[in-house]
Amino acid sequence: MSLPQFHPSSHCGKAALWLAAAEVLLIVAWSSGFVGIRFAADYAPVLLVAFWRSVVVAFALLPFSLSAIRRASPLTVAVHAGIGLLAMTGYLTGVSKGIEYGVPAGLAALIADLLPLGTALLSMLVQRRLPDGRVWFGLTLGVSGVTLATGSAISWGNAPMWSYLLPLAGMLSLALATLWQQRLPQTQTQTMSLPAALGIQSAVSALAFAAMAGAEGPLLPTMTTGFVIGVLWTALLATLGGYGLYWFCLRLTSALRVTSLLFLSPFVTFCWAWLMFDEPLSWPMLLGAAAAGSGLWLLIRPAGGMSRKRRNALKNDG
Repeated sequence: MSLPQFHPSSHCGKAALWLAAAEVLLIVAWSSGFVGIRFAADYAPVLLVAFWRSVVVAFALLPFSLSAIRRASPLTVAVHAGIGLLAMTGYLTGVSKGIEYGVPAGLAALIADLLPLGTALLSMLVQRRLPDGRVWFGLTLGVSGVTLATGSAISWGNAPMWSYLLPLAGMLSLALATLWQQRLPQTQTQTMSLPAALGIQSAVSALAFAAMAGAEGPLLPTMTTGFVIGVLWTALLATLGGYGLYWFCLRLTSALRVTSLLFLSPFVTFCWAWLMFDEPLSWPMLLGAAAAGSGLWLLIRPAGGMSRKRRNALKNDG
């Protein structure tokens, strides 16, 4: 599957529509992952579900990715394997094992939803450049909205102090993978198609989850309808849809913009839970969604005007 090629000087309207549609679908698909994990956890351990969802995605993408993987260099394959270990294995293990060790689910979800802030901080360390005031204000609004929306579900619990670092480590793992993907040389993103990259990431994550889930029990679960639905839900919606659209958008725009979309993930997750589990919606959730949406708007809208120096530089380049 090849990505549409967008150029600043042409097809700007079409590019904007492609990106906007992908971003809306990303928010819906990414939010479905939290609901899918909650559903599947009633039928099997979380890491076992993560193993089988990775296996399903790896085999589903094999026909569409095998030729691209064969043409790619070993270094390119290794890079995407490393990104998969950070983005999938690291992120899912950190959040799910933190909950397993006693971190309240609401607090773990709140930490995971701070991904835009973690990405901005890591980017600041890598680039050694402070974001402008608009970015900080947008991040503050987004974090405030997420906190307000999830506030009723947050408690500290009685987990060991070190276990609270697991969701944080998972979030930072995905943030690091995001920046790594963003900074890949163009040759590596062009030679490796999106299905091939996602297939490699799922395959290496399946191996990692096999080792961790195998240490807890057998890898062959009791085949129940609930387990099959949970695996297919997380594989098709959360991995193929969520991660696929996440990497797709990241190839088209900035890491800060893509991660900031996830500020709306809690509210959409609440809507999923309302539809599937009849969980109530509340005014704090709605107000939090409005605050998060305002922060998102500040972060993704173009900066107000181009500086004279930049305009002159572009004019001279032309």
